[in-house]
Amino acid sequence: MNTEVIMSESLIIIPTYNEMGNIEKMIHKVFSLPHAFDLLIIDDGSPDGTAGKIKELQHQYSDKLFLIERSGKQGLGTAYIAGFNWALERSYQYVFEMDCDFSHNPDDLIRLFNACDKDGYDIAIGSRYVKGGGFINWPNDRIFISRFASYYVNLVTHIGIHDTTAGFMCYTRKVLETIDLKKIRFVGYAFQIEMKFAAVKLGFKIKEVPIIFTERVEGVSKMSRNIIKEGIFGVLKIQWNHFFTTYKK
Repeated sequence: MNTEVIMSESLIIIPTYNEMGNIEKMIHKVFSLPHAFDLLIIDDGSPDGTAGKIKELQHQYSDKLFLIERSGKQGLGTAYIAGFNWALERSYQYVFEMDCDFSHNPDDLIRLFNACDKDGYDIAIGSRYVKGGGFINWPNDRIFISRFASYYVNLVTHIGIHDTTAGFMCYTRKVLETIDLKKIRFVGYAFQIEMKFAAVKLGFKIKEVPIIFTERVEGVSKMSRNIIKEGIFGVLKIQWNHFFTTYKK
């Protein structure tokens, strides 16, 4: 009897830290979608039992739910890089980033997939700042910071992306194979900016797909002053470093 596990061509990567209130609902929702996704969760030692709940659900979704456990908070960027490398070691053709807190609507994964698979884009960004995008229940100060960040990034880098800090993404395999992930230096939200910057500089076709971003109901936001500081000074460093190096392998 053939016991080989057949994987989907699409992998969703979700980093978690203390997402016990969301993780089970998110897992069930992802696997109820009309497109076949595999799901890789990277948990940074959540003390609330997030990883334990994932392990319970692996019995139900043993062939498509995967877990990487890390000791302590190591940063969003390092989690995604670990996930990208995990995906590249396997046969995935489409690799997605998303949050666990339902600020990103899982139903929109299909639209991001279609932008790459059907429309031929190399990257699809779930964008809050193109026509049709927006917010539900997000505080005005957070909206201001986010809007200003995208304006500032474009002022410095001229990459021409409306939502430069977006963390709801679909990458095709060739993007992740082309970018030298060892040269992505930032671990906080500046990671999202640097990945987009690298993709633009390497000439990949990018589509911004409008999404409605919803403030989380369960759990606590991971935003901090250090993250904002990294974003401000990180953008300058990203642009400066580009004069001396390339992101291509």
